[in-house]
Formats: sequence, structure tokens, C-alpha cells
Amino acid sequence: MSAPYFSVVIPTYKRLSMLLRVLDALDAQDGAPEFEVIVIDDGSGDDRSPVVSARIAKNYELPFRSQPNSGPGRARNHGVSLATGCYVLFIGDDTVPEPRFLAEHARVHRDADDDRLTACLGYTGWPPGERVTAFMDYINDYGLQFGYKLIRDGEIVPFNFFYTSNISIDRFVLGDEPFDTTFPAAAWEDIELAFRLDSFGLKIRYNANAITPLPPDDRRFIRAAAVHGRPFRRDLLPQASRTGRLPRRPRARNAHARRRAPPRAPPPPRATGRTLSRAGDESGFRDAHAGALLAGIAGWASGVILRRAG
Repeated sequence: MSAPYFSVVIPTYKRLSMLLRVLDALDAQDGAPEFEVIVIDDGSGDDRSPVVSARIAKNYELPFRSQPNSGPGRARNHGVSLATGCYVLFIGDDTVPEPRFLAEHARVHRDADDDRLTACLGYTGWPPGERVTAFMDYINDYGLQFGYKLIRDGEIVPFNFFYTSNISIDRFVLGDEPFDTTFPAAAWEDIELAFRLDSFGLKIRYNANAITPLPPDDRRFIRAAAVHGRPFRRDLLPQASRTGRLPRRPRARNAHARRRAPPRAPPPPRATGRTLSRAGDESGFRDAHAGALLAGIAGWASGVILRRAG
């Protein structure tokens, strides 16, 4: 039996009902190449294996594994280790693919003659017809969660657009360069991986027609942003209270955390859409993510407000 073209890897944590919707949408794909789906439960604490394993998929194999809660980076690495497809396609357990999702990812790779260093970024947005607040529209398209309005369909985008809610990449590339498992939460581990792969010549091509809608929930984003803001609360605020100003470089537990907290002011909006001239330059990484500090501050403050609101 020939290897599938795609291995769709889905880390999941306490979202069984949404996960089943994602699996149903994958079963209904139109014009998709052969694919398999690998679900890694990241220590949800309940026995969902019978529910997922008993589900009969018409169009794909469905391996399911559980692991102790270790974060999305380790869950994705676990999924890649089980994959047999030419390309690994990462989606979330709450992003429900549209019918041509897999066909559109395959089109980009085939147009690139299956170049091993070409990845395909799809569009993750709010479902059509749902109520979307101005806040939700802003965070999805202008850089707090995603930055899709800063890039154009069909162009090669820089490494900081490596969104694991909707991206496909050669399996062997990931085997050589896995996710860093020292990241404890779903924040920055995907961008750090892309930063490393960028130095090897990774090209990320954006296809706005490979769509995975998100459930429209701005409170969900606020909770996620609060997680992103923890390094600010943990490292920057204590130093600022002692010195009266933000430090040039925050204290961090490892080199990756230092890279994730850029010290400079954010670049103009269009600047995030340009390719860095020196892929291996750490200062370039900090420049590309300067806005992350502001997002962290906003996330931390929003998390406090959300908790006080009950």
C-alpha cells in the first residue's frame, strides 16, 4: 500500500465534541489526496480513546494515542513520529476544515513540484454567518492572534506566520527539526521551530483558500492571550517595579524564552510581511516579534479582567 500524501496531526486537550466535528469535516473532504489522521490526546484526564477509536472513518486511517499532559509541542512531535505521509498537516482540535481544505494544501505542494522546503499556510478565520465582534476581527487579521491582513494570497511569507492551526510541511524536515518541548503552553513553540527552519531555506507559501474556521469566541482568545502574557507578568513586571523602566532583555529560563520577549518597539504593520535578510540573526527574530510584548501586556491585563468578571 502506498504512503498517504498527508498525515493530519491533531493535538487535543479536553475538546471532545469539537474534535468530533473536525473529524467529521475531514471525512467529508472533496478532491483530497490520500491521507491519514493522527490524534494525540495531551492528558485530558478522561478516557476518550474508546469514543475516538470506535468512530468509523470512511476516508482515512485514524490512529489515536494518549500521553501525559506535556504541551502541544510534545504532542505534535508524538504525532509526527507516527506519521507515514509525505507531508504533515497540523490543525487544531477546534478548527473545522472546509471541504476543499486538503485539496488546496495539496495544490500548493504540487505546484512547487513537491519541494521539501516549501510549506503551505492556510487561512484560519471565523465561520461565515457567525457574529464576529470588532475585537475578534482585529485579533485574527492584524497580529494579536494571527496576521492574515498583513500578507497576500499566494506570496511567500516570513517565518513568524508559521501557524500550526493550519500548515503543512514535509515530514522528514520535521523529523530532523522537531518542536522544542520546553515550551509549556500553546505559545511560541511553532514560531521558534520556523525560526530554525528558516535558516535552512524554508519557504512558507500562503493559500487563502485552504480554510479552517475557528469557533467564534472572544473569551477563548482572551484566555489564550493571558497565557502568552505570562512571561511579561513573571519577568518584566518585577524588574520594572524595581528599576522604573522595562529592561532591554527579560530574565528567562532558557534562550528560547529570551527570544520570545523582544525589547524593541514594534515595526510598522507592513514590515511584518517582509522576509528577513538574515534568517539566523536573533535580533531579526526579536524585530519580527516586537509586537508580541504588547500582545502579552494586553493578554495579561485581559486575563485579569476576565478572572475578576467571573
